[in-house]
Amino acid sequence: MTAPASPTVSDAVASRRSIRRFLPDPVDPAVLRRVLELAQRAPSGGNVQPWNAHVLTGEPLAALIETVAAVLPQGRAAHAPEYAIYPAELSGAYAERRFGVGEAMYAALDIPRDNKMGRLMQFAANFRAFDAPVLMLVHTPRTMGPPQWSDIGMWLQTVMLLLREAGLDSCAQEAWAIYQAQIRTVVPIPDDHIFFCGLAIGHRDPAAAINTFAVERAPLDDAVTFVGFQET
Repeated sequence: MTAPASPTVSDAVASRRSIRRFLPDPVDPAVLRRVLELAQRAPSGGNVQPWNAHVLTGEPLAALIETVAAVLPQGRAAHAPEYAIYPAELSGAYAERRFGVGEAMYAALDIPRDNKMGRLMQFAANFRAFDAPVLMLVHTPRTMGPPQWSDIGMWLQTVMLLLREAGLDSCAQEAWAIYQAQIRTVVPIPDDHIFFCGLAIGHRDPAAAINTFAVERAPLDDAVTFVGFQET
């Protein structure tokens, strides 16, 4: 039994999460096209619409997974990200949140810190797109700056919420960035584009512990300050 559709925006926001185990059920291409067509309404500064993507399934997706699997044993020697996925100076609450969600995930999978092989195997699952039947690869011209990258984020969020409305699930995967060189041997991403991330798409496995552990969010007052409002 897959997750039900989310009929309102609030439902979609509440039910969306990063899914890391998918069912093998195929995704209806007509539904996927409808989601992506509607997502074209996402906002962007100056209506630049800087997002570009290749959407893979079937043999092309299998070929990509096989290509990356061949270099996984090389470890970091095969990594070539075109941007820093996390800032080197990440600290404080931001670093704590990143560490915390990772530890919560491994705890849900019963993989302790000293089980390095188990953690490596879970990390490697990223590069099977967590067995999702569809993987969208997102890229943008190298000339685009931080404002346009934020536009891409708004587009991705729009896509993910529309997928929930359609009863589908996703996982945004910046992890794919470390293998952008291998991706380019399989997928015709233009040389003048920078590769950003993958988005795994499919139906969640609702019984998988990795899809059900609690993901904490900071209290609103830790992130937002209201100025000039009267208290009620």
